[in-house]
Amino acid sequence: MAKKTNALLIGTRKGAFVLRKKKSKWKLSEPRELGTKVFDFQQDAREPNVLLHTGGGFHLGPTVFRSTDEGATWTEATEPPKFHTVANEGDAPQSDGTSRGLAVKSNFWLAPGHADEPGTWYVGTAPQGLFRSTDGGATWSGVDGFNLNAKYKEWTVDPDTVPDGSFLHSVLVDPRDAKHLFLSMSIGGTFESTDAGATWKPVNENVQVLFGPEKYPEHGQDPHCVIQHPANPDRLYQQNHCGIYSLDLAKGRRWEHIGANMPEGIGDIGFGVVGHPRREDTVWVMPMDGTSVWPRTAPGGKLAMYRTDDGGTSWKRLAKGLPQENAWFTAKRQALCTFGDPKDPAVCFGATCGEVWFGHEGGSEFEQIAKNLPEIYSLYPAVLS
Repeated sequence: MAKKTNALLIGTRKGAFVLRKKKSKWKLSEPRELGTKVFDFQQDAREPNVLLHTGGGFHLGPTVFRSTDEGATWTEATEPPKFHTVANEGDAPQSDGTSRGLAVKSNFWLAPGHADEPGTWYVGTAPQGLFRSTDGGATWSGVDGFNLNAKYKEWTVDPDTVPDGSFLHSVLVDPRDAKHLFLSMSIGGTFESTDAGATWKPVNENVQVLFGPEKYPEHGQDPHCVIQHPANPDRLYQQNHCGIYSLDLAKGRRWEHIGANMPEGIGDIGFGVVGHPRREDTVWVMPMDGTSVWPRTAPGGKLAMYRTDDGGTSWKRLAKGLPQENAWFTAKRQALCTFGDPKDPAVCFGATCGEVWFGHEGGSEFEQIAKNLPEIYSLYPAVLS
């Protein structure tokens, strides 16, 4: 019998933590890389003893850390993600329209490769770049089909124009085909490759842009999080700066604005989206205040998640146990996950105020299981002994 999922891996603004469940009790580990921004922290389902997390920074630069013994010991990547140098000595960064000469400021999003490719991982960075490792995270090389694409500068944004950095995230590997990939960028949109990253095409039809001169451009959208639904890889869901969308690959490449069905007073702006392990029409989101000043907090200070069980036609508010006044926080794009029995999972989130919340029975009632942590960037389930 397979082990039960019994832990949550937490990446925070000030280090990495493990929250273990022992019977009915939760126990928090000591921090790793205390004081360092850990944007992502994950377990390799293909090799459960392997854990990876991002980190580093300051004068040493960003890197990736790897453990092969469930976190007992760690090693740093010998060759972390690094952009190509400029084409010719003296050239300025991006002088040829590509990513040449840029410096990685953060490793933002980790994604394990296909089940048939053990040791393969992807990482999305800021500035926007895509990198691949084939040795379990020890060494990384750029996916040149994107990073050195002649349209790179057209597809991406100047990294100096975005206060918190321009991120490449939501790296998706189709479970049916290792060569079929998606990536998304804030700002830039969603892109698809069918040849393991050698070539890319934008996939943004009908995704609106409310902050630019063109309402429905080919690219330039601001997806916050995109998932390939675990119950049906033909179904993609997107939480965008401008709403919630779904896409059925079996029918084409045109997104549907399902967030239009959210309550008008709440809206459909948020960071993350997570899918039910077995039901393709069920996803959860956490709306935030997206008014003119973008406070990025729970609307009205009343915290709630919303779930759809019909692919976005209708939405149910889930707030039992959550604070309904003075809740001036939200959850970031990697900080929503499901936990436990795939038939009837819990839904969990890590908050920007450093709290972890556990939503029993799909969010029917919430319980706070950790507090007083730094701002949480990521939250993932793990199987640990």
